[in-house]
Amino acid sequence: MSEQTPAGQAPQDDLHDDLKALTTPGSQSGSGVSLENNDVLLDAAARARRASEAAQPGDQAAGSPINRSPEASTGPALMFASGSTCLLMALQLTYSRRALRFNFAARTSRGALAEHEAWYLHLHDPAQPGRVGLGEAAPLAGLSPDYGSGFEPALRELCGRFNAAGYAQPPAAGDIVGAEWPALRFGLETAALDWAAGGRRLLFDNAFSRGEQGLPINGLVWMGEADFMQEQIQQKLAEGYRCLKLKIGGLDFDTECALLAGIRAVAGPGELVLRVDANGAFTPEQAPARLARLATFDLHSIEQPIRPGQPAALAQLCRTAPVPVALDEELIGVTDPARQAALLDQVCPAYVVLKPTLLGGLAAAERWIELATARGIGWWMTSALESNVGLNAISQFTARYPLAGFAQGLGTGQLYHNNVASPLRVAGGYLHYEAHAGWEL
Repeated sequence: MSEQTPAGQAPQDDLHDDLKALTTPGSQSGSGVSLENNDVLLDAAARARRASEAAQPGDQAAGSPINRSPEASTGPALMFASGSTCLLMALQLTYSRRALRFNFAARTSRGALAEHEAWYLHLHDPAQPGRVGLGEAAPLAGLSPDYGSGFEPALRELCGRFNAAGYAQPPAAGDIVGAEWPALRFGLETAALDWAAGGRRLLFDNAFSRGEQGLPINGLVWMGEADFMQEQIQQKLAEGYRCLKLKIGGLDFDTECALLAGIRAVAGPGELVLRVDANGAFTPEQAPARLARLATFDLHSIEQPIRPGQPAALAQLCRTAPVPVALDEELIGVTDPARQAALLDQVCPAYVVLKPTLLGGLAAAERWIELATARGIGWWMTSALESNVGLNAISQFTARYPLAGFAQGLGTGQLYHNNVASPLRVAGGYLHYEAHAGWEL
């Protein structure tokens, strides 16, 4: 059985062994986290001890962590009482790695993906060996600002700095991870949320995480040869999806329009919502005519029709296009609230598409939601191809909002041969959390 990777050493490739060494699900209760400032709640050592003693497997930490306020200050270490003995222990942060292998060559207009590397942050306290907070940091090639050879050294440095500080509770992720490392912020933030809720992958208490209600999701049709895309479309329709999203921009445009026409021949707009994602494949000169043609298929929206970084052209397109425009890549790297507000005010999109791994975490996504909602701009959450660990965190966060049947982009858990086994299941166009099922731990 392998141990987790201390700072300064190479990680283990097998996530299963790394987690099994440290984690016993359902053994502890925990306090909450406010995403407003990411402080982990600490009631005091005696109260923590009482909660721990009272916890039973399957207990849910009280309250929704995102809405609670700090009740005590941080300190260099947390004292746990055990009989007449007090142990002074500090939180430890370690990491492991898994190379996720796609079931097929996942093509976008930026190229094909065969493998996706995910890093897992493990937050634990030696005094509570059964309580481990798990977060995922999986920067995406071609999109994530923090993707590249410098990511693991940054992760190793973070673990070393975190462990040397002797934290009794996790600091705000934004306080110790720079905005240029959005995936790393998301990983630390969600590890802290999980640890605060008892280390059972139940970050938020809601109908979804209790297994009472599914999340509506779109069926994602990946780029490929026409026959491959047609096969995916037929499969998604047979599985009961009410919303499909097609990646476009990788084939001849006439071929892509023929695929859309084929869908509409069997399912009208009253039966099936259609979205397309161009990933910036069109030029500003091409876009008006292409969107006019796409409008004949009664599309719900098009994501990022032109490359990011052209706000004036994008604003013009949003004003005149017959298909509602959603911003996706345009949001990446825009971390200052004033700049975020200015972007939305200039471009005035119909929707924003939020990917916490690319934006800097759940708190960052929440800020975009607040800005968009204040301006009458719609939004939905989307995976950035995380494994089930990151997907679970995003899904539980999303379930806090009234979605009213509005499909989210969270159906990516079936993409990999070797995903982390979890209670997440897809059925009939909905993502479910089967509370009775277990995690690969």
